[in-house]
Amino acid sequence: MPARRRKLTLVLAVLGASGLGLVAWTQTWFTITLDTGDALAVPGEVADAALAALALAGLALGAALAIAGRVARLVLGVLAVVLGACVVLSAWLALVDPAATAAPVVTEATGIAGDSAAALVTSVAGTAWPWLGAASGVVLAVAGIAVLATSSRWPESSRRYRAVQVERADGGSAGAVDEWDELSRGEDPTEPGRD
Repeated sequence: MPARRRKLTLVLAVLGASGLGLVAWTQTWFTITLDTGDALAVPGEVADAALAALALAGLALGAALAIAGRVARLVLGVLAVVLGACVVLSAWLALVDPAATAAPVVTEATGIAGDSAAALVTSVAGTAWPWLGAASGVVLAVAGIAVLATSSRWPESSRRYRAVQVERADGGSAGAVDEWDELSRGEDPTEPGRD
């Protein structure tokens, strides 16, 4: 696979996995039944509150990855692996004890809080969304590993994302910071014939 296509594929994998995590966060993860017979829906925003922040961080990471230089791509690859692991962990914690993660919904419906709220849950029916949330983390982590393995062979980002260098009349070059310093001293860096 050509390097440019590999880069595009991995950037889209990071963005897609993060988008899937965000969509999963908005869906119903569990339906719980209380000892009173009432059925309550537990949305992902309650079952896994951290998923939205992690998914948004993944979207930002994917956008940064598209324009990053060689060293930044390595850092972003490591961050993608860490973000993916955090997404899997947060979804797994919701899957391990859905009655505990449903406590805020039970408290809102009954007014009973804490461990007593979880004790009111008699049955839990899960949906596919927590598994898809966890899968988004796996894809994000695998994409991060692939970025680490292949990013050294990616094409460089275009010139528009690089720092601007201005050639001076004396043959040297000045960066944007030097020009601001000249302006602060009252000098005009655009004046022709200046030394």
